[in-house]
Amino acid sequence: MIRHRSILRWLAVVLPLPVFALTFGHFGEVSATGPSLPTMARTAVMPSAAHTGPPLQDPPELVSRNGVLRARIVVERRKVLVGDRILFADTYNGRYMPPTLRLRPGDQLDLTMANRTSEGTNVHVHGLHVSPRSPGDNIFITIKPGQTYHYAYRLPRNITPGTYWYHSHENMRSAPQVAGGESGIIIVDGLRDYLRPSLRHITEHVIALKDDQVQGNAIKTEGLTVGASTNRTVNGQQDPVIRIRPGETQLWRLANIGANIYYNLHLPGSKFYVIAQDGYPVKRVYAADSLVIPAASRFDVLVQGGPAGQAPLQTLAYNTGPAGNQFPQVNLATVVSQGAPTPAASIPVGFAPNEDLSHATITTRQSMTYTENAAGTEFYINGRQFAPNRVDFTSTLNTVEEWTVFNKTNEQHSFHLHTDHFQVMSVNGRPVPRGHAWYETFNVPVQGNIVIRVHFTEYVGRTVLHCHLLNHEDKGMMAVLDIVPAQPGSPRQAVGKHRVP
Repeated sequence: MIRHRSILRWLAVVLPLPVFALTFGHFGEVSATGPSLPTMARTAVMPSAAHTGPPLQDPPELVSRNGVLRARIVVERRKVLVGDRILFADTYNGRYMPPTLRLRPGDQLDLTMANRTSEGTNVHVHGLHVSPRSPGDNIFITIKPGQTYHYAYRLPRNITPGTYWYHSHENMRSAPQVAGGESGIIIVDGLRDYLRPSLRHITEHVIALKDDQVQGNAIKTEGLTVGASTNRTVNGQQDPVIRIRPGETQLWRLANIGANIYYNLHLPGSKFYVIAQDGYPVKRVYAADSLVIPAASRFDVLVQGGPAGQAPLQTLAYNTGPAGNQFPQVNLATVVSQGAPTPAASIPVGFAPNEDLSHATITTRQSMTYTENAAGTEFYINGRQFAPNRVDFTSTLNTVEEWTVFNKTNEQHSFHLHTDHFQVMSVNGRPVPRGHAWYETFNVPVQGNIVIRVHFTEYVGRTVLHCHLLNHEDKGMMAVLDIVPAQPGSPRQAVGKHRVP
C-alpha cells in the first residue's frame, strides 16, 4: 500500500560538534539545555522574514502489510521535476524521488523490477542483511531492456532497525545510473522502540540528499567527474522549508543517496543527536555539530527546535585531499522554528544493545589496499581492477575476521561491504568508541587505514566490497568476496554472538 506521510514544517536547534562520544552512564540522559553537554558556542537562529520555499515533502511510502511488502518498481527515462527544473532523469515509478520501502524485522520483501530503459540495470538493497544469492541481493545479474525480474528478500527477525536505501548496481554503470536518479530509501522500523514512550510518536522526516549535474534539458549521466559543479536537492526538492516548533524533538533520517559526492551537514545553532548509523542503532547516543556523510552513508538523528526564527540546513565546505575534490558550502534547506513552544525533552544516552567484537576470537586477518593511477582514471584493490568472475577474498560463515583497509592514495575513499555490517576498531591506529562503531560504509583517510572486524552470519554466497564513490567503483575499485560454509567439525563454527546489553 502507498501512503504519503504528513508534510511537516519545522526547525532543529540541535547540531553536532566534530563527532565526539558522550561519556554518560547507560541509563543517563543528554539534557538539551542543562550542563550535561560540554560547553559549546551556539549560533543564534535569525528571526528573519519567513522563507517562501516549498514545504518539505516526504517521499510516498510502500508499506508492508501482514509481514509482506509487494512492490513493483518501473525504471524508465522520462521528464520529471528535479529541484525546480523539468529534466530528463532515470526514474523509479515516474519519480526522481521514488517511494520509500518501509518494513519491519522479519518481513518478506517481494520486489518486481521492470526495466523500461535502453540499457541493462539491476537493484541493490544497500545495507540490508539478506542473502546475496538470487532471488535476493545478487548484484551480478543484469535486467536487460524490456525485461522484468522478481527479487525476494526475507529480513531476519534480528535485523537492525534504521535507514537503508536501494539503487542500481549494474556492472560498470552504477555511477551514471545512480547519478541519473536510480536511488530511493528503505526504512526498517524499530528505532522508536528504544526511545522512552514520550518520544515514540515524534514527527519523522526523510532527508534524502540527491545531487545532479545538468546538461541541456537532462541530468548528465556520461562523462561524470566527481568534482564537477552539482546541484543538490533534498527529497528531490530545491531549498524546501522544514518546520519545527521551539523545543520540539523530531527524528530525521539523513541519507546521502547520490553517486559520488560528500556532505558535511550542519545546522547553525543546533546539534544532531545520532541514534543510528548505516541502519545500525548506537549503544551510546552522541552529539555532533556537523556530520560528514560520504556517498551511501546514513545517520538517524534527533533534532530539537530552537528559538523562533530560521536557519539554513547546509553542507559545509569539504576537501577530500590533494588528489581529491573540494566541495563548496551550499544551503540545502531552510529550517523554520515557529509555533507554540514546548519544553525540550531530555535526549537519551544509553540507547540500544550492540554486538561487540573487541574480545571475539579472530579466525582470519585480511588486508586490502586502495591505489589509483596518477591520472585518477583507474582504481585498484590490491593492485587489481574489478573482475566479476574472479574471487578476490574468501571468508567463512560464523567466524569473526579482522580486516585492515589501507588507502595509499592522496584522496579519501570510502569502504563499503555488502551483506554484513562491520565494527570499526581503529582509524589510523586510534580506537573508535565502541558505543557507536558499527557501519557498512566508512571513510578511509588519505594515506591512512582503518581496522574493522566482521562477524559473518546467516548467509553464504558471492558478494562484493568496494569504494562507494561510484566513479571509482566503476573504474575498478571493487572486489569479489565469497562467503563459504564452515567445514563440518571445524572450530571456525564455534563463534557466537557478542552482544552487549
